[in-house]
Amino acid sequence: MARIEIDGNLHDVKDGDNVLAACLSLGLDLPYFCWHPAMGSVGACRQCAVIQYKDAEDPRGRLVMACLTPVADNLRISLNAGLARQFRQDNIELLMTNHPHDCPVCEEGGECHLQDMTLMTGHTARRYRGRKRTHRNQYLGPFVNHEMNRCIACYRCVRFYNDYAGGNDLEVLGIHNNVYFGRFEDGTLENEFSGNLVEVCPTGVFTDKPFSNRYTRKWDLQTAPSVCVHCSLGCNTTPGERYGELRRIVNRYHGDVNGYFLCDRGRFGYGFVNSDLRIRCPRIEGQPVTVAGTAIEHFRTCLQNAKGVIGIGSPRASLEANFALRKRVGEANFFLGLDDTEHDLLESILDIMANGGIQTPTLRETEQADAVLILGEDLIHSAPRLALSLRQAVRNATLDLAKKLKIPHWLDNAVRQLQGQAQSPLFIAAVRASRLDDIAAGTFHGSPEAIARLGFAIAHYLNQESPLPFGLDEADNALASRMAAQLRQAKRPLIVSGTSGSSLAVIQAAYNVAKALPAQDKGLIFALPEANSLGLAMLGGKRLEAAFARVKNGSADTVVILENDLYRRAPQEQVDDFLNSAQQTVAIDHLENTTTAKAGLLLPAATFAESEGTLVSNEGRAQRYFPVYPAKEPVLAAWQWLSRVIEKNRWSHFGDLSSACAAEIPALAGLARLGQANAPAVEGKIPRQPHRYSGRTAMYANIEVSEPPSPEDHETPFAFSMEGDTVHAPPAMVPVVWAPGWNSNQAIGKFQDEIGGPLHGGDPGTRLIEASGTLPWFDGIPPAYTPDPKLWRVIRLPNIFAGEELSRHSPPIAERLPDLCIFMNPVDAEALAVRDNDPVEIADVAGFALHKLPVRIEPTLSPGLLGVTAGLPPFQNMRNDARVVLKKASVQEEDRL
Repeated sequence: MARIEIDGNLHDVKDGDNVLAACLSLGLDLPYFCWHPAMGSVGACRQCAVIQYKDAEDPRGRLVMACLTPVADNLRISLNAGLARQFRQDNIELLMTNHPHDCPVCEEGGECHLQDMTLMTGHTARRYRGRKRTHRNQYLGPFVNHEMNRCIACYRCVRFYNDYAGGNDLEVLGIHNNVYFGRFEDGTLENEFSGNLVEVCPTGVFTDKPFSNRYTRKWDLQTAPSVCVHCSLGCNTTPGERYGELRRIVNRYHGDVNGYFLCDRGRFGYGFVNSDLRIRCPRIEGQPVTVAGTAIEHFRTCLQNAKGVIGIGSPRASLEANFALRKRVGEANFFLGLDDTEHDLLESILDIMANGGIQTPTLRETEQADAVLILGEDLIHSAPRLALSLRQAVRNATLDLAKKLKIPHWLDNAVRQLQGQAQSPLFIAAVRASRLDDIAAGTFHGSPEAIARLGFAIAHYLNQESPLPFGLDEADNALASRMAAQLRQAKRPLIVSGTSGSSLAVIQAAYNVAKALPAQDKGLIFALPEANSLGLAMLGGKRLEAAFARVKNGSADTVVILENDLYRRAPQEQVDDFLNSAQQTVAIDHLENTTTAKAGLLLPAATFAESEGTLVSNEGRAQRYFPVYPAKEPVLAAWQWLSRVIEKNRWSHFGDLSSACAAEIPALAGLARLGQANAPAVEGKIPRQPHRYSGRTAMYANIEVSEPPSPEDHETPFAFSMEGDTVHAPPAMVPVVWAPGWNSNQAIGKFQDEIGGPLHGGDPGTRLIEASGTLPWFDGIPPAYTPDPKLWRVIRLPNIFAGEELSRHSPPIAERLPDLCIFMNPVDAEALAVRDNDPVEIADVAGFALHKLPVRIEPTLSPGLLGVTAGLPPFQNMRNDARVVLKKASVQEEDRL
């Protein structure tokens, strides 16, 4: 710690910080624009000026920029000195000379950092009467609007997009004060984190385009703490609602998980909540029912009259909903609803995490890794926020070099000048090239078997007790040896793998590598397919194939399917036979899909925005999401539908259900801690609506002139109103980040122990898995893959915008869906006599035509492999081990296509 004097008062601050971060951590107000806690200092805006005094005898001092000044013992500064205050006021007046007078119509109004800083500096009147500079705005795709005239040239956008997120299609162009931040030409921003520009920009240059289409002022949004439902990482979000419609999602700070940033799928994938495919009322044998009670009685009758009932859970449903179904049908009759391969992978990963003795790091901890091996995953598409963290990890060698040269880590431009001299090694072994290859020290592309064999070889070169693959060629041996050598030298090595390759051998090879590492501070992390995949595995259940067998042999005749489209899990013919064989099928879901279309009883479930629940992330962190607005009858939360048909010991409240889950499932006992954390001792409910919430009396005037009472919430600590206790609520439970003078998201600093640190009272969630013990070396080394000259092997390629079931129903995400095509190696394309965009016919081994699709040549894909985009409709249930016949389409077929 360092002791410094600020305006005559002594403060102990974190040694190594800059003065701006130290002041903000102390709760002091000092304006800034270009500085960002995740991106460091560049001194571009000159807005954080303070006076630094040489010693106690220095009466005048000198003007310095707080973001570029390191703290040191006995440092004396003044924030309130007249010269500093005047400089800041003059500087912002110059920045505002070209800024339009459009606050009343600007979408950033009400949470604009520029507004806050302008008032903070005392600049309240415009003296400039000259002609303002104007720019032409660009089309930047379906996610982000562009209003360049509002720019104050803080450089945050390009620093985040290019330096932090690895983008290369957003530039700064121009000369003197005529500076332009945009693309070389109109076009969609290509980076998967482009939506963060909306929150990074301190003005209204980049705004949320989907939100613009259904715009409302920020203070009129009703919000609640939530968790992203589109992948397994558990990023924290804040959804906002108006008039019963979800309008936007913004980042909710979590010090251990997502920090300040979200991926574009997490930010813009919420459109399914408002979709026309939403199930709004129950259906009995295809006939709509308007009263929930009628559907509940029919549901109860179905269960009572059934010969045997089985329940099929879901990795996208909450822990509590899955537990309620398991409790209703019985443990012996509960099935996880996963295909067999995914079931095997999740069971193995859970065993490794719990009993393998290797800690699963948080996303923040992954950023501290000094050597990384990615085995079998394309993280940009399967776990995007983890990929963003690894981009920061490769800088650790640079930061170590900067420390030796006595360059502060926060001095961003100076540190980045050193990146060419030192970079922490990142190795990638994947099916094809990825968007992280640009920062990789080495890459390997091959079949899942080849990736697993490389991993086993790396483990052997780290520890000879680990088995070595037989017949590895010289080049692969040399690569494995080189990777092992650099991993061995690391103090904080990290191994990353996952399920997208559907290879148990890859998972086991990843564990062998992690086990073989000599470092004590090592980590192993897995990317999982869905938001509650790990939670479902921890709950436990039988295989989906066994459910099919139970109905087919007649031991069960009634099936309850919870938020699961089985046609994504198994071949169509198999699911058709299963559903047709059942006497009664009950589906509980919130979106129409192929499975719900065949349900005899369809019950409309509330989405994450209208209900509460717990999800377990890939690191084993249980986190609770809360309803942003109440579900409209007859829609109920999935757990409520199930609770109301429980004959004995039914749960009246969500808290009772969660407690029962913690008490009955040993692996989920930690939910009790989560329940205690989510019941804060406040004087009243926590308000979901900000104190400026307006228009309440007129919101439903077209329906009823009198103001309806606010809905009662008996399940959560929150109120559907402006009234409540925000003073005593822990920051992790506060729906709206706001502090006096800080209306923008920069107000989060007021809720942190220190800038960039954890929230006061701790970040949300609780870890359910603590690694212990050890497992024996895995020795299931697969043989080398040999291409079949007559059959191509299908490889499902993850895609950030296509691979997840719910987000695909969001209109802006739908605009970013990849082209429907197949990928093949140039050698295979030459043998088939096809070129890019030529149509080919895919058929099964019986010769039946399945699809006719264009070809994309992918040089990094191995011969014999046929890449298809996972999640696109033709490939939803096509497995990685499928073998297909491929032939060039005839001339007539080409003409027709």
